[in-house]
Amino acid sequence: MPETRSLVEPHILEKCSLYPDYVEAKLGFRNHWYPTLFSHELAEGEFKTHEILGDRLLLSRVDGKVFAVRDRCAHRGVAFSHKPECYKKGTITCWYHGFTYKLASGELCDIITNPRSNLIGRSKIPTYSVEESKGIIFVFIGDIDPPSLADDVPPGFLDDNRAVRGVRQEVAANWRIGCENGFDSTHVFIHKDSVLVKGNDISLPLGFVPTSKDTFKIVDADSGPKGIYDLLAEHCEPVFEGKVEGETVLRGHMGSNNVAYDISIWLPGVLRVDPWPDPSLTQYEWYVPIDEERHYYIQTLGRVLQSPAEETAFAEEFENKWKPMALEGFNDDDIWAREAQQEFYKHDEAWYKEQLFEPDRNISKWRQLASRHHRGIQRYEDIL
Repeated sequence: MPETRSLVEPHILEKCSLYPDYVEAKLGFRNHWYPTLFSHELAEGEFKTHEILGDRLLLSRVDGKVFAVRDRCAHRGVAFSHKPECYKKGTITCWYHGFTYKLASGELCDIITNPRSNLIGRSKIPTYSVEESKGIIFVFIGDIDPPSLADDVPPGFLDDNRAVRGVRQEVAANWRIGCENGFDSTHVFIHKDSVLVKGNDISLPLGFVPTSKDTFKIVDADSGPKGIYDLLAEHCEPVFEGKVEGETVLRGHMGSNNVAYDISIWLPGVLRVDPWPDPSLTQYEWYVPIDEERHYYIQTLGRVLQSPAEETAFAEEFENKWKPMALEGFNDDDIWAREAQQEFYKHDEAWYKEQLFEPDRNISKWRQLASRHHRGIQRYEDIL
């Protein structure tokens, strides 16, 4: 067994004793399902590489089914994706020396440059379990028997009558900064001038004052997803009037659409906001680690539909209204905020030098839940 080395100095973990595993998980949590590409991004017979949790995967679709292998030849370690070569369906051949592997099993089935090699049938590359759902390709990163996909997505996401549309982009910040930005109840302050607020007449305060310490609902049963609800509507007072030295300087927007009163976050790092950005929609967004300083921001909107005609209308509405107004016009504020925050949190000492205030209890609760219920911490020795 390789030596297990922490990515964080022991003295820092000691000072973050309430959630040490969370602080250590720079590369994310192992043994979980993660979204990668959208289904429409991977055509039949196509090869695409995807960085995730410090690793690099190669994905391909064969007869409609998606396979995922590590994007690295076992021979000399080069990436297949530099020049993907496939001479028989269901295989990948290394462009360097002709080592050829089965995508389904990772087994070395041939070496074109030395067909009598003793390595054939005895060597293999890592493979990853794959599931497609709601137009998204999910990959299980880990070495245990994969649990149900339903255990790693928010409640309701997989409902049969829920249609989902979304986008994916790269953000220059650690995945934990993404999670905490989304679940941070008072970060709404950065959205006060968003085009979505007036464009959809949303009621959006400047912040929230907790009225009780019991503002959370923990979901941690033995089976099913693990997460935490922030019960803003029940235990917080919205702040619509902003003051400096007693003088009113800002006002929140008192719109007719009451949204975002059911907010929760779930392992391995996905936020659910219901309803949002409209009473008819639910937003699900993932913060998927790429490496220590980048994450994929996968934003999706779901709506319960009753017919193919409604689904067609939703697809058009998503592209023409919700994508530019909400996922870009509103959430672009979140992206630059995370990238600005990364400058501080790239230093491990930041996790104990930060000064949290009362509304940040939800962030502390999330860190504690994640530390207790994750299935493993991704480390570089899991990749090499």
